[in-house]
Amino acid sequence: MTTSSDDLYGCLEIFLQRLFSLAEADALDMLIELDLSFTQARTMFTLAHASEPMPINEIAQRLGVSVAAAGRNVDQLVKLDIATRLENPDDRRVKLVSLSTRGLEIADQHIEQKRRALRVFVDRLPTADCQHLADALQPILAGDYLHTSTKEHHHVNC
Repeated sequence: MTTSSDDLYGCLEIFLQRLFSLAEADALDMLIELDLSFTQARTMFTLAHASEPMPINEIAQRLGVSVAAAGRNVDQLVKLDIATRLENPDDRRVKLVSLSTRGLEIADQHIEQKRRALRVFVDRLPTADCQHLADALQPILAGDYLHTSTKEHHHVNC
């Protein structure tokens, strides 16, 4: 039996929705306890993925919000001791933002909760299904399908 790309899309959509639901429940509870808005949480995770402190205008650009909105989100994160804001030594008008130690701990805890949820899912799978899923994923992960690039990928029918 041949699976169409639409059938695969539908299966993957349901699978990812259920997996994300499982992974997000506990992780979101922690963010709610901190009383973070969705955009403040996105700001925190943007900073967590940054390799160095970021200027507020770059945060705004990455999040698709105004510089003023990004600044308000950063202000709240600084008040909660989740982020730190320092002057750029090369240009004192520019403020550089990074996660504080507490912010890094919160981001790490969020990721760890998602990993635990993934582990629960994997541990529930029968051995044969684990093997089938691993066999299916290995060539996909080894390929170039999940990399962001400007080159076009050919559409493959399943």
